[in-house]
Amino acid sequence: MLNPAGKVVCTMTHKWLSVAVLLVGVMAVGLVGVAQQGPTEAPAGFETPTLAQNHGAQSVSNGLVEPQGDTYALDQTNFEQPHDASTGLGPVFNARACVDCHQNPVSGGASQFTEIRAGHLDANGNFVAASVPIHDGAAIIANRSIINDRALVPEAQEHIPDTEDIRALRAALNTLGDGFVEAIDDSTLESIAQNQIEASKGRIHGEAVEVPVLESPGQSRIGRFGWKDQHSSLLSFIGDAYLNEMGVTNRLRPKDVTTIGKTTTDPEDVPDNLGLADIDHFAQFIRGTKVPPRDTALAATAAAQAGQTLFENIGCSTCHVSSIVTAPAGTVINGGAFTVPEALGNKIIHPYSDFLLHDIGTGDGIVQNPPQDTANKLRTVPLWGLRTHPRHMHDLKSLTLESAIERHEGEAEHVRNRFRELSPEDKQALLTFLNSL
Repeated sequence: MLNPAGKVVCTMTHKWLSVAVLLVGVMAVGLVGVAQQGPTEAPAGFETPTLAQNHGAQSVSNGLVEPQGDTYALDQTNFEQPHDASTGLGPVFNARACVDCHQNPVSGGASQFTEIRAGHLDANGNFVAASVPIHDGAAIIANRSIINDRALVPEAQEHIPDTEDIRALRAALNTLGDGFVEAIDDSTLESIAQNQIEASKGRIHGEAVEVPVLESPGQSRIGRFGWKDQHSSLLSFIGDAYLNEMGVTNRLRPKDVTTIGKTTTDPEDVPDNLGLADIDHFAQFIRGTKVPPRDTALAATAAAQAGQTLFENIGCSTCHVSSIVTAPAGTVINGGAFTVPEALGNKIIHPYSDFLLHDIGTGDGIVQNPPQDTANKLRTVPLWGLRTHPRHMHDLKSLTLESAIERHEGEAEHVRNRFRELSPEDKQALLTFLNSL
């Protein structure tokens, strides 16, 4: 969700919001009761190049400590490893390796790939995930909001039935820096949501949703991963994606959605000689990535700096929050399953996102976690790494930044209108700032 710009108004309000959000993170550090020095900047860089040979050999992590016997190169090798039917691929799937959908400009980045989501409304107007007939109607894949593009055998190929008339495309997301996002305390996101209401006089009101932590049954946390904030932990996000995007069953998602065309035994992702399954290596790889860096040369120009002032003053930063501080090292999160390490704790990140759900008029009608009011809401897309994106918005249908801004309505309509009132020179300055991200 690229939040737009407009005439220079509400200067003090939005500058106050940016400062307040940073202070929220700082206060969260003190509340945990762990003695800490002041927060430091998270390391930045596109430093996980995709190589045909010696996967991960040139990669540099953010300093995350590896499990006994593991290496960051091995984590990346697993992330880039292609699968086939003999290693658990399918029977229905979208890609053969994690890196297929998360690569631009390096392993872990976003890409041009989209996935299909579908469903319908019941008699009470509530969203119901699709039921997809396969094998000429002899079998059905039920409760299926995702529709896979590929299959191992023709009999398993999914097609959207006419009855499933809610249909949407979703872009594959960037995962670089997501270890820091995982380490944001819930209270920080809640404070951002409250500040938005106060700063915008109620026009902007991001929603934080509690979602299950798959690795901690019975526990929940504020979601922050996926277009619907459907996951709160990286391991949950990864385990779910391994099944839904590649068809590889694992300890968090142990059953395939169909057995037609299946030749392997569940779960297909089993621990290696280090005691780590693929999903553990994937999580270690993503948690070890650095945050997407700025184009420092462009960011230093007068145009980009003027554009940043416009971005803040006219309301874009209300949702696209520039600075957040992660929880202190030693903080226990994910229902007790993960402790924030030194490499990720007490770090200042610049995601240009609040990781909350908003209705800006582009909602796809899909509900992945209750409540039903999330149907027409989407997570604020983080703008870090924006300059590497040739297409924009959740469906990748916007081919220019100005087009993406113009699509903003609902909660963001007043900000979009301010963008329209900018002079051509100011519009270009704002776009220059965005292109430095």
